[in-house]
Amino acid sequence: MQIRDGLQAAVIGLGVAGLSTVRYLTARGARVRVSDQRGLDQIEPATVAWLREQEVALEHGGHTPAFLAGAEVIIPGPGVPLDLPALRTAREQGIPILGELALAAGQYPVPVIAVTGSNGKTTVTSLIGHLLRAANKKTFVGGNIGTPLLDYFTDPERYDSVVLELSSFQLDLAGSFRPDVGLLLNLSPDHLDRHGSFAAYAGAKMHLFAHQRAGDCAILGGDDPMAAAAPIGEGVRRHTFGRGGECSARIVDGQVELRMNGDGVERVVRFDLGPTKLHSSVNQLNAAAAVLAAAQLGCTPEAIGRGLLNFEPPPHRMADVATIDGVRFINDSKATNIGALEAALGGCEAPVVLIAGGRDKGSDYTLLREVVGRKVKRLVLLGEAAGMMRAALGTTVATETVGSMAEAVQRAMAAAVSGDLVLLAPGCASFDMFSGYEERGRVFAEQVLQLSQERTTKGRS
Repeated sequence: MQIRDGLQAAVIGLGVAGLSTVRYLTARGARVRVSDQRGLDQIEPATVAWLREQEVALEHGGHTPAFLAGAEVIIPGPGVPLDLPALRTAREQGIPILGELALAAGQYPVPVIAVTGSNGKTTVTSLIGHLLRAANKKTFVGGNIGTPLLDYFTDPERYDSVVLELSSFQLDLAGSFRPDVGLLLNLSPDHLDRHGSFAAYAGAKMHLFAHQRAGDCAILGGDDPMAAAAPIGEGVRRHTFGRGGECSARIVDGQVELRMNGDGVERVVRFDLGPTKLHSSVNQLNAAAAVLAAAQLGCTPEAIGRGLLNFEPPPHRMADVATIDGVRFINDSKATNIGALEAALGGCEAPVVLIAGGRDKGSDYTLLREVVGRKVKRLVLLGEAAGMMRAALGTTVATETVGSMAEAVQRAMAAAVSGDLVLLAPGCASFDMFSGYEERGRVFAEQVLQLSQERTTKGRS
């Protein structure tokens, strides 16, 4: 969307993305007002002062139709519920409601790679950015990964490419945004508390490809039937990654086999993931997706190989914490939906004591019965969803409920024997007990290391 001087714009939500949107709009001469649900005493004083300097009107303590009246466009932050009464009123009045992606549509002057999916987005986005930098391409990495996607336009740096992680919330209001290269990694039920159904959630993800045109590229998870069947426009180049024989980036014996075409001749380039930190079954898929995307922007096999070797995966994703008396503890706190939990268990070869639970996101936990029955010897549950998970899985595996992460770690250790694996893969959001999945993962790791220290001290006494 083109922002003209004097445009009356309203932003809902003063989170990181909301503030970025205000900066973007004011820099282009728009007249901006902001509505936030927090009280004035909960908003950072420096933020309030800056808004006053920019002559941005601020509504705090809720969102009212009267405050939004007169706006020519309304931009909700990604986490703002779209069924707010004030937004319903705005729709009835015909006021356009757009997301940050819609504002960015057509504005990036460099190639854009956009990554979405239920699981693996952050790892793949980070890895693509890393591979591009290894090829000496100055790359902006942002979106749902932490740096707002509109920060690109207020950043004085000049970039060769843009890599964005996109959530279903962002894609809900994507407008005419189109990536040069779009990646749909996988699809499993998530955020059903917001979208209402899996079909609506999947539909939001599919918006990624809605405006691609001939010559653009769509990269799809070939092992996921729904992702692989995503509707792609005429003339859009289609590539898949996975373990199937037809995949453009195929995983074989711990290697990524990349089919590359040049001068009408196909050749296969192999990347060994054994020496990297991407050798787990889940990260093999992530690596294949990223390698395929980087190749679309002209990265050489040599640069890709260098990048793979020194890549450090983001924390709280199948991260080794410690081994205590032969029991290995793994932190996968980022497994915030049942698809991620299933993927984590699928990559485990040893018997698993699983720590799960948290805030429910509208998930159907019965879908986990098969993998839990195969992989899990004991299930330790905590958080608000513990009762629902116990009802769904308690007849499949021995289950107990605990009240804290400290108790969960202690009970998991008591249930494990040498050679077992204790896995934190909650399958739920974290906000019932923690500020986010990062804090949940840190607390888990702290409790494991404390247990390790206690065992070591006891052994010396």
